[in-house]
Amino acid sequence: MRVKIPRREIILFCSALLFPVASLCAQEVGQEVKEVRQDVEQLQQDVRELREEVRRLQEELHGFRRNSFPQCGMDTVAPYVPHRFIHRLGIEARPQYVFPTNPFLQGENERWKPIQSSFAAHLKYSFKFRPNTCADRIYGGAYQGFGLAVTTFGDRKQLGDPVTFYVFQGARIARFNPRLSLNYEWNFGLSAGWKPYDNDYNSYNGAVGSRVNAYLNAGIYLNWSLSRYFDFIIGGDFTHFSNGNTKFPNAGVNTTGAKIGLVYNFNREESDLTKSLVKPYIPRFPRHISYDLVLFGSWRRKGVYVESGKQIASPGSYPVAGFNFAPMYNLNYKLRFGVSLDGVYDGSANVYTEDRIVEYDYDGGSGTSGRRFLVPGIQHQLALGLSGRAEYVMPFFTINVGLGTNVLGRGDLRGLYQVFALKIDVTRSSFLHIGYNLQNFQTPNYLMLGLGFRFNNKYPKVRH
Repeated sequence: MRVKIPRREIILFCSALLFPVASLCAQEVGQEVKEVRQDVEQLQQDVRELREEVRRLQEELHGFRRNSFPQCGMDTVAPYVPHRFIHRLGIEARPQYVFPTNPFLQGENERWKPIQSSFAAHLKYSFKFRPNTCADRIYGGAYQGFGLAVTTFGDRKQLGDPVTFYVFQGARIARFNPRLSLNYEWNFGLSAGWKPYDNDYNSYNGAVGSRVNAYLNAGIYLNWSLSRYFDFIIGGDFTHFSNGNTKFPNAGVNTTGAKIGLVYNFNREESDLTKSLVKPYIPRFPRHISYDLVLFGSWRRKGVYVESGKQIASPGSYPVAGFNFAPMYNLNYKLRFGVSLDGVYDGSANVYTEDRIVEYDYDGGSGTSGRRFLVPGIQHQLALGLSGRAEYVMPFFTINVGLGTNVLGRGDLRGLYQVFALKIDVTRSSFLHIGYNLQNFQTPNYLMLGLGFRFNNKYPKVRH
């Protein structure tokens, strides 16, 4: 006998069995939907960040193309700074020892006493890149400016008390803490007020031959920030005075000693003396090859050996003109290396006092020369050389050094030569060139005063 179960009960019974399973499935589906929504929101956030990164990279690429970096700043929001530079005023005292490099300084002078010491007082203005900026990080806290100095050697009658006007630049070598650092500094300028050699009135002075002389100085020192406004400096330096072989005598004066000073910072903030936790973003340097063309000229005196074996000075000056063409590999923000093709016309090269060469009176038309100095043909006064060059690049100034040899040249123009030059930026593609040429590491040659042009310059503009 078959038992009949009503259909309604069967449906209710099956629903009761299936309800927990259906409820569990619905919960799992809802959880999955929620997780998917969270994943979608996170993906949308990642897309927005990716778009922002792409936009920033596009700006950076645009900056590379324009040789500037608009994003070169802090990685986070920084307080507004009203001045890009810190302006400074300093005073220095420099007691110096005078090297006895010639008989005049050794004591063969009017007083028959050696000149062994000097003292200089300096007044200096400079402006400095603010700490924790791109320029500060790249160039090591570089500062630059101009100064005025008065120097005395204790013998005003024979040497004078020259007044010097100069430009200078310095930067950090090492930082021990935010308030103490080891720095370097160089000075370059002109000094006037010397008492030069005079055959009638100052005949002992074999050191200085002109009233105006070049001034070169370099040194290192400790810089201690005493407060927001004041810095104390103490260190040592080396100084050289000479006229660049434009007049005789040109033995020059060399000194070394201490430098002690105080610097007042007009607009420095307390935050500038603390260590920042945020470093500025510095873009990668675009390495490239640039090309420097320098045209220069000057004048010089010449010492000529006579029959007795002694060297006498020519009574007049000779012209010098030349060029340098140097492809330079820009390695990073501060270094360049290259090779230079150097051509020069030296009007004093291979000058003689013998009659076998065409006579040429080079006493400037004064008629006071006791000898006639003889100038050879122009083929004896032209030279072409190759030199290796290295440059130390800083804001506004570039220091250039070179070592080379003339591959084409006769007589006096043979041998090694050395070049030391300062390039002062005028525009992005031009600069002033002030240099000096030595022969065989010891013989003064000639000044190199001129104008330079830089081609294919991709050096980036660094924001201060």
